[in-house]
Amino acid sequence: MYRHEWKHEIGPGDCIAIRQRLQAVARPDAHAKDGSYLIRSLYFDTPSDRALREKLDGVSRREKFRLRYYNGDCSLIHLEKKSKRGGLGTKQAAALTLEEVRAILDNDLDWMARSGRTLVWELYFKMKSQGLRPKTIVDYTREPFVYPPGNVRVTLDYNIRTGMGCAGFLDPGCVTIPARDAPAILEVKWDAYLPEVIRMAVQLPGRRTSAFSKYAACRIYG
Repeated sequence: MYRHEWKHEIGPGDCIAIRQRLQAVARPDAHAKDGSYLIRSLYFDTPSDRALREKLDGVSRREKFRLRYYNGDCSLIHLEKKSKRGGLGTKQAAALTLEEVRAILDNDLDWMARSGRTLVWELYFKMKSQGLRPKTIVDYTREPFVYPPGNVRVTLDYNIRTGMGCAGFLDPGCVTIPARDAPAILEVKWDAYLPEVIRMAVQLPGRRTSAFSKYAACRIYG
């Protein structure tokens, strides 16, 4: 199911103001510990950087694959496919074991054809046919808020960092570096309608939606 998505680049002052408004009308996501959690992702791309180029060129229909885990816990890792169509987005996910992720990182792919999971099959096919491979680590902190009417999810993402290539993805303590002067990012996602109370809480006068990409920002280093 495709959902509406807004994305804004915001500064520290904006982040404080929006956090205060959201705390008054929404509730923190149940998965957040003390209001936030850490995300580590490993994005895939082709040898010609198709995913990166499509993002930078503003291609309306595009997709990207990534591996992701939370709070340094490698016991639960997900393969995710994010698809975009204009201002709408959707995400598919499949759980992977630590051994399966290690195999992907070692380019040991034959097991994927026997996995019995549709998303793993699709990644396998595209790794074989398009040369899709792990490319860049992206780390950041996320503060998530939810509002049940409209199935609204609002997130504040900041402290965006990257590793050099994909080495160290499974090492929560590996050294990462700031992704240039990456701003904080406000993301708003909803189904059929966005309630006015949330629209007012995230309102930023004079701002337009942004095409900022954490993956693109982190690719500055290769």
